[in-house]
Amino acid sequence: MHGKSPRPHHNLTFAVLLLGVGAYSLLQSLVVPVLPTLTQHLHTTQSTATWMMTGYLLSASVATPILGRIGDKAGKERMLLVTLTALTAGSAMAGLSHSIGPMIVARVIQGAGGAVVPLAFGIIRDEFPAEKVRGAVGVTAALSAVGVGLGLILAGPIVDHLDYHWLFWVPTILTALAAIATYLFVPESPVRTPGRISWGAAVLLSVWLVALLLAAGEGTKWGWGSTRILGLFAVAVVSAVCWVMVELRSDAPLIDMRMMRVPAVWTANLVALLFGVGMYTTMTFLPQLVQTPERLAGYGFSASVTQSGIYMLPLTGGMFVLGVLAGPLAARFGSKRVLIAGSLVTVAPFAVLATAHDRAWQIYTASALLGVGLGLAFSAMSAIVVEAVQPAQTGVASGMNANIRTIGGAIGSAVTASILSSGVTTAHPFPHDTGYTATFWFLTASAVLAAAAAFAVPAVRHGRNDRSHAGSPRRGTEQITADSAGLPHVASPSAGAVGAVGAVGAVSREER
Repeated sequence: MHGKSPRPHHNLTFAVLLLGVGAYSLLQSLVVPVLPTLTQHLHTTQSTATWMMTGYLLSASVATPILGRIGDKAGKERMLLVTLTALTAGSAMAGLSHSIGPMIVARVIQGAGGAVVPLAFGIIRDEFPAEKVRGAVGVTAALSAVGVGLGLILAGPIVDHLDYHWLFWVPTILTALAAIATYLFVPESPVRTPGRISWGAAVLLSVWLVALLLAAGEGTKWGWGSTRILGLFAVAVVSAVCWVMVELRSDAPLIDMRMMRVPAVWTANLVALLFGVGMYTTMTFLPQLVQTPERLAGYGFSASVTQSGIYMLPLTGGMFVLGVLAGPLAARFGSKRVLIAGSLVTVAPFAVLATAHDRAWQIYTASALLGVGLGLAFSAMSAIVVEAVQPAQTGVASGMNANIRTIGGAIGSAVTASILSSGVTTAHPFPHDTGYTATFWFLTASAVLAAAAAFAVPAVRHGRNDRSHAGSPRRGTEQITADSAGLPHVASPSAGAVGAVGAVGAVSREER
């Protein structure tokens, strides 16, 4: 493509990929603690500001499978370059924004960056010697989690010593450098998948997600029984049914619906959807709670942006540590038991916060418990999906499981914004404390349903497939082609991908 000869060493390619993944991961979490600050600076309401997160998640959930599929067909290096360019443009637009409209548009553009991680994994599969693939994927996934943690810590100092625009200028510089380095040093993808892209399925996927999330987010404002809300739900149902039918009939579907009907896959995906609701909603609204000025609202901790990031550190740390430990635990006790344990642990922090959230220790305790539960559950879900499908479907199945978490997060954020916006007025711009109580009970119910779904996941017989890559050629095989579209996608502030690597390793050990 660019006349790159000789082919760059895979370590140079790896360094470029890490720069892109690190910049994307940092961008995700930099915005999370500063949503209340952005609400003030952009002169908007909390419910509208939430669309900065909801729009981003929606864009990521739609763009990731589409860009992954295009990457398989047109070349992963080309699509990585396109994705990094979109990230740079979206970040620059956000950095220049002074009102909520352009900011939401910028965040939607940034959502295309969700494809950076799966495309990077695909390039690693193509370019690395087989024996180095697992280690490189593990380092890349770990960097995703570390970048998220750094974002939570750095957001406060950036806002305190510069201003909120630099939350976007820093990622703009990093992603621009990554795009230039990709053009110069990442070789053209040697592995291509034949077949066309199902654009009809892509359009229908976008339509039903947008209709569903708009209805969920505006239900309180427009009235749940209003014609507009009922019409949006009707559009979501009809377009979702049509989307499934198109995918079933397509010879090159974006998402293989037959694979999705495998009992272990659809039950694990149901757990993922419900966990996405809890994780993304917590990451979005818990910082808002602790930053609420107690003197004006009658609750909250009057925390600065930097302090709110510290409140979230136990969550990020718990996900990282337990995500790494989940592999050995799955090897000893089985992935289903680890998933059930993580699901049950996750119920406790939401119940604690629903009962009382007026003391710092309650926030720290809930944050740490949630990190433990999410770290265990996300890793186990990935392992269960890997065990349940054929080798050629491993990447697509894992990627879809992660993508469904993103969809759950978008739904949870929209519903919670609707709950919290009830009763907010110009005279009283803060949600009522009862709104947060209702939110945490909503998340408690979601966690209970996730635990019930975890018990429903069928046990998968080990040894069903040989998943070792040791005997795979470095490039050009159908195995690599099939896997590259949907490799485990880190679209969330979590160490789930780290644990996924460990958990998949545990699966391999169990099979041997």
